[in-house]
Amino acid sequence: MTGLLGGTFNPPHYGHIALADAARRHFALDELAVLVAVRPGHKQVQLNADTRLKLARAAFPDYDVELDPHERTVDLLKEGRWSDPIFLIGADQFADFLTWKDPEGVIARARIGVATRPGYPRERLDEVLAQLSRPERIELFEIEPVPVSSREIRDRVARGEPIEGLVPSAVAALIDSLGLYRRDGYTSAVNGPDLKSH
Repeated sequence: MTGLLGGTFNPPHYGHIALADAARRHFALDELAVLVAVRPGHKQVQLNADTRLKLARAAFPDYDVELDPHERTVDLLKEGRWSDPIFLIGADQFADFLTWKDPEGVIARARIGVATRPGYPRERLDEVLAQLSRPERIELFEIEPVPVSSREIRDRVARGEPIEGLVPSAVAALIDSLGLYRRDGYTSAVNGPDLKSH
């Protein structure tokens, strides 16, 4: 079984790693692929895909990390590259799952592993499950909460504050050496906002 973890990874942090590691254990995954979205439409991303790929490879040295050129998750899955894939997302993402392009097509092609945290309102997830034709394709698994976000990391770097303990040291070193997220402007790693939707 292959786990698929997609995202912008702008930058990757210990929350992403906790989700990947918990999913690997919970589902006894044979492999896990980290998919860096080239054109994420649900949010603006100032860094180009190649730079985010470098950051993700630094964060996930033990996993397969590659670019995902598809604008929608269902289009990625239509390629049929993986046998019995399980697409890994957080509870907040699953709460918005019905807004994705062809959610029924997504669960027809992959099971969904939803990482929940203690205290997360289960009714938000149940509302989505109730509207899916195959809710048995969704499996919840709990992870320890990691209070960190990519936005917080970018803001801390812009203010010149340390990010130790929020990202792996290899990621912190890359952010520093490439001059990413500094208030004095982005580096050549910038290519303007990319847009993507699920």
